[in-house]
This record gives sequence, C-alpha cells and structure tokens, in this order.
Amino acid sequence: MKHSTLTRLAHAGRTGTVDGGQPVNPPVVRASTVLFDSVAQMREMRSRRGNERLFTYGARGNPTAFALEDMVTELEGGYRTRLFPSGLAAAAMTLLACLRPGQHVLLPDCVYEPVRKLAEGFLAQHGIAASFYASDGHDLQARLRPETRLVYVEAPGSLAYEMCDLPAIAGIARRHGALVAADNTWGSGLLYRPLALGADISLMAATKYLSGHSDVMMGTVCTTEAAWPALAAAADAFGMAVSPDDAYLVQRGMRSLGARLAQHERGALAVAHWLRARPEVAEVFCPALPGDPGHALWRRDCRGTNGLLSFSLGDAAPDAAERFVDSLALFGIGASWGGFESLAVIADLRGARSVTDWSARGQVIRLHIGLEDIDDLLADLAQGFEAIGGKISCHVSAMPPDSAR
Repeated sequence: MKHSTLTRLAHAGRTGTVDGGQPVNPPVVRASTVLFDSVAQMREMRSRRGNERLFTYGARGNPTAFALEDMVTELEGGYRTRLFPSGLAAAAMTLLACLRPGQHVLLPDCVYEPVRKLAEGFLAQHGIAASFYASDGHDLQARLRPETRLVYVEAPGSLAYEMCDLPAIAGIARRHGALVAADNTWGSGLLYRPLALGADISLMAATKYLSGHSDVMMGTVCTTEAAWPALAAAADAFGMAVSPDDAYLVQRGMRSLGARLAQHERGALAVAHWLRARPEVAEVFCPALPGDPGHALWRRDCRGTNGLLSFSLGDAAPDAAERFVDSLALFGIGASWGGFESLAVIADLRGARSVTDWSARGQVIRLHIGLEDIDDLLADLAQGFEAIGGKISCHVSAMPPDSAR
C-alpha cells in the first residue's frame, strides 16, 4: 500500500534490530573510531565504502545520520542524501561537485545572498565563472554559454519569493547538457519537490523547517542516481560529516513537519491578507496570494505555503522600516527562519539583485510567521504601524478560497 508523505514521515528512518522491543526513534550513535573483527573485515569494508553506505569511520557518517539521510531521501523522492554542517555548506559542496575550472554556472538573481558571494568570490578565484539570470527564468536560454554545466534554481526566491517554471528550466538545461540544482529550503520537501519537477539535485538548509526549533545547523543534498557519485566523492574528499546528536534533533523535528507547516501557512496567509488591506503597505510578496506574479506557478507546482512573506512600505520616512521592526514585541529580530518563533528583518534588495532593477522599491520587511496566536501577532504588527504613524487595526479579512490548498 502506498502511504501519504505525512504517514511516511511518521515512520521513516527507523533502523537497526536489537533483541526485545524497538525504540520509536533510532538511537544516537556517537563514534569517531569504528572497530572491526579482523584486518580482513576492515580491508573489505573500506574497499566497499566508496559505493556503499557503511559504518567505517566517523567522518564517513554514523547510523544516526544514516537514518536521517533515509528520511530526507523519502521526503525528497531521490536516490540518496548526504548531510552537511550547514545549508551554505550543502550549497557550496553542490557547486564544487558539479563544476570545474573553465566551466560556468548560472544562478538566479534571487539566490540566497551568501551563495551569490560564494560564486562571485571563491568560485571566481578558482576559475569557475558565474553569472545571473532573472528570477522567473525568462532570460535563461539567452544567458547559457557553451561552457555552462550547472543551472542553479531557487524557487520561490529569497526575500521576494519569485516563482520560476522549473520543468521548463530543466528542459532547457538538459538540452544544453547542464545539470539543475535547486535550493528547496522554502519548500522543505513537503511543499515543493524539485526532483519530481526535473531537477537533478535538491538541497535544503535543515536548519530551517526540517529542524523547526532554531537550535541546529545542518544542510542536506538529495540527488538522482546519475548525479550522486560526484556529490558523494566531493563530500568524502572534504570530510563532510554531522554530529549524531544534531542528526537526531533534525529527524525528531521532521516528525512534526506537516503539522507545523500547516499552522505556519494559516498564520502567514492571515497576515498576508491583512497586510494587503493596510494603507501603509505598498506591496506584499507571497506567491500564495492571488494576483502575485508567481501565483499560477505556485498553484501548479506547490502543495501549500509556509510562514514566510515580505512587504514594502509606501510613502514613509527613510527610517520607517527600522522603526517598525524595532517597535515589535513578539517578532524577534534575527537571521534565519523556520522555527516556532516569529521573526522580522529588513532586507535591501537594491544590493541583493543584479539583473532586476530594485532601485525604485528599496527596502522590504521580511516576516516569518511562527506558531504564536495569530490575533496576538496581528496586534503586534498593528502597533508597529502605529509607531510609524499608521492606524491600529487587527481585523482579518476573509481569505479567497484559492489562497491556499
């Protein structure tokens, strides 16, 4: 019987057999040194570990991490998964595994800013060229070069949540002989499945929704069978490994991923519609909203939305965004997102985009809607608007029936 993703999340990643009953969660196995019964067994295991997942040394993984890898592979629908110390490490190893000096990578204009800096700095210093295409991908074909070997995708994009047509991009890349790697941190495997849409590689910052509690740093990369050998070889060469304690925490967080995302979605949609009705707000960025430029693609390719949205203020003083955020009591001011808590940060897209002109739009305020009561969050946002000269209003308008799934 084929079970739903939510059911598989509740049961996946249980490994190991012991006498007696079985634990609900896999045990935490802490080990650097691994002992063998004989020299011959050690030699055999080491000869096989390049192609098989074997417990041979701490830097090659441990049973607790293997259980999490299996769970992510189940979630993403791929061949195999590798774990990394952070989301940025996962992105960096993906780029290094796929590219060689003299080759070229195309990245979206909306790419996570540290990845942009990595491409413009480290990759350029080592002879790998990088350039950028529009966040919706409309100019991708024209920006391909003979030496392009990787097309990197982020959907929805960072900060303004632009959607792209991933199946179309994958088709263009495949005809050109390039691989497609997608940052799936926003979708977290439940809301968006890049491998099913044509990508060869899907990477996530497990720091965010997979963990869900703002206390673990980790990245994951799941690939097709064809793309796996290069990633595995690069990860082994660089000694990439994660703590079994962190792997345990991420796996435990993933058990509640579906329930948490559903509540994040309800809160975010309520806030997004409320913000649209505020006279102080110029624009709300959320592909789940009807009228958003990416809404049709969101409806086609996504299974819901999460707790993220951004908005810009209309006519306001230059320091209005900062005063708004500083006045919030329930929204923390901090990087990252995906935890149970609500967050607010200011982003200036004029410095984070190079293809699209954001000079006339300026700063946006990014919100992550956590698991707090929505009425309390709306009251907090209302007093934020009051702090910059707006009116107090916490009324939530009815959401159109097509605003979510």
